[in-house]
Amino acid sequence: MALRMIARRLRLQSKLRPMFSSASLLHSHATSFGFKEVREEDKSQLVGNVFTSVASTYDLMNDLMSAGLHRLWKDRLVSKLHPFPGMKHLDVAGGTGDVAFRILEDINSTRHRALQDATEDYLHEETQIYICDINPNMLNVGKKRAIERGFGDNKALRWVEGDAEALKFEDNSMDGYTIAFGIRNVTHIEKALAEAHRVLRRGGRFLCLELSHVDTPIFKELYDYYSFSVIPAMGELVAGDRESYQYLVESIRRFPAQEKFASMIADTGFQKVEYENLVGGVVAIHSGLKL
Repeated sequence: MALRMIARRLRLQSKLRPMFSSASLLHSHATSFGFKEVREEDKSQLVGNVFTSVASTYDLMNDLMSAGLHRLWKDRLVSKLHPFPGMKHLDVAGGTGDVAFRILEDINSTRHRALQDATEDYLHEETQIYICDINPNMLNVGKKRAIERGFGDNKALRWVEGDAEALKFEDNSMDGYTIAFGIRNVTHIEKALAEAHRVLRRGGRFLCLELSHVDTPIFKELYDYYSFSVIPAMGELVAGDRESYQYLVESIRRFPAQEKFASMIADTGFQKVEYENLVGGVVAIHSGLKL
């Protein structure tokens, strides 16, 4: 019964959404904030409020919501990046440092193994990993975690407050670009993708890890029930914030499906665009190259 009620609610919201969208657009450019339609100029602040609220419990909630699987998903993301010593990398929406720390650890491991075999000039080049996030509270959490993990004085990690749609980096300046669980929160996905393409060097790799869409009917019903009934309640219990986690699950449903998002990446100019579904499409890793 509960599953059928969730399914009916989602179908009703999908029918009502276009009516509200048209009315909003008569007065101002509108965009989605979960299932709500808001003015474009308001979304950034609304999303900022969400992450200011959840920053201190963000990683704990990720562990609880995914039963720890987000750690494996991020490991898979970094394995596709193929980090190397001396690379210049940009991790966007990476405030808590989870992806950046993995990249740094992978590079340190590569350097250690290589130095045992031979001395190569590239091993001594300076690695630069930029952690860019629009929310200073998330960056503060990341800096504290870096200290706790022994990376506090590591010069490879560079913390930058910035907007994914207007990056403060030069053209053709990065070897790699990652964004994990962040791109669905931007106001204009196309602008964020264009900025990723702009800052990457030729041969640079774009990688996006994002919560996505489940196709298997039975699994989808279970996933919808878990998303709309369990996650907001968990957010209220652990983080004292039900609304932010209600936004989270709604924003996932509004995000483009895997094929559509792959087309958007290709339309930006990336080549060899592909994606990999994990856990039946609960998450997907999209990738592309700037050639």
